[in-house]
Amino acid sequence: MRLLIVEDDPLLGDGLCAGLREAGFVVDWVRDGPAAEAALAGGGFAAVVLDLGLPRLDGREVLARRRAAADVTPVLVLTARDQVRDKVEALNLGADDYLVKPFDLDELTARLRALLRRAGGQARDILQAGEVALDPAARSVTRGGVPVTLTGREFDVLELLMRQRGRVVTRRQIEDQLYSWGDEVESNVLEVHIHHLRKKLGSGFIRTVRGVGYTLGEGDT
Repeated sequence: MRLLIVEDDPLLGDGLCAGLREAGFVVDWVRDGPAAEAALAGGGFAAVVLDLGLPRLDGREVLARRRAAADVTPVLVLTARDQVRDKVEALNLGADDYLVKPFDLDELTARLRALLRRAGGQARDILQAGEVALDPAARSVTRGGVPVTLTGREFDVLELLMRQRGRVVTRRQIEDQLYSWGDEVESNVLEVHIHHLRKKLGSGFIRTVRGVGYTLGEGDT
């Protein structure tokens, strides 16, 4: 799943990107308020980690403007501002969670997964579709209780489809979540991932909706 990090401290931003990528997220990073607005206006992010004390445009204003524009992307505020009034103001502006610096990366990762879980209407983090179970935190998949070995990209495609179970996900939506800025996307790479997933999970597990995208079929046809 693709995250936007909005953080002006270069050391912290670099560390956040490295740690969250290690946890399996696709990450883009901007360092000021206007850049955050521009990035979010383009869409494609599953969640945002937002600092408040940003150059050129405060994080609270970024948050307020995005919510006024009906942007429902989950936002976790990550800031050194630890006063109750700061937390209340950010939550009232539309933040979904609030974490004070210094912080533990494992806690941040868990909170982000909880945001994604709630955004998808899921009560627990294990995603289930037929015999297939996916654990985002452990980055593991089983089919009928038997472990299935996936590449990193295969796992990411499967996680996105399982989080959107019951919906058709377009090629553009999948690619937006799989690749950060500057990544080169080969024309047939998504089809290759889908082919491999079908071989491992059953030919009918992922269904192609011609001209639209992909959805879970969950069968073994």
